[in-house]
Amino acid sequence: MPASLKAERPSGPFSLRPIGWVSSPYQRRFGAPQHSAAVDSDAEAVLEMDAEQIPAGAFADLAGIERIWILSWLHRGGNWAPMVRPPRGPRERRSLFATRSPDRPNPLGLSAVRLLRIEGCNLYVRGIDLIDGTPILDVKPYIPYADAFPDSKAGWIDQIPRNALQIA
Repeated sequence: MPASLKAERPSGPFSLRPIGWVSSPYQRRFGAPQHSAAVDSDAEAVLEMDAEQIPAGAFADLAGIERIWILSWLHRGGNWAPMVRPPRGPRERRSLFATRSPDRPNPLGLSAVRLLRIEGCNLYVRGIDLIDGTPILDVKPYIPYADAFPDSKAGWIDQIPRNALQIA
């Protein structure tokens, strides 16, 4: 790679600040769904957005959007390792980036939830897989034609039934 392109790479550290927090029924990391859609989570939560940073008008055009992406900081994550043992499927280690382990070099979370309603700066959602107090970094609309690739292969994950629990 040319030196001129390497010079343009920002190396960080980067500064992020929450724009809101999750108010969720899940108080502990263990017991919260690993993927809300994988276990048909019906849990409701409120995304309490920081009105001092983000005015309610920033959410106006979300009305009519059925699902949203939540980008979060997984603040109760542990130390990361290159190999992890996923909570579903056979008890074998997998490479970190082939899993959705919350223990990552940068513990960013990505959750797709159903948007129920908007009240001021509060977004009411269903299908949450985040614990209470999780910092929210961003919210984006889920756009089916751009975000869904139903024929994509998921490698080793395709071998595990969608609703499977841990297999010994």
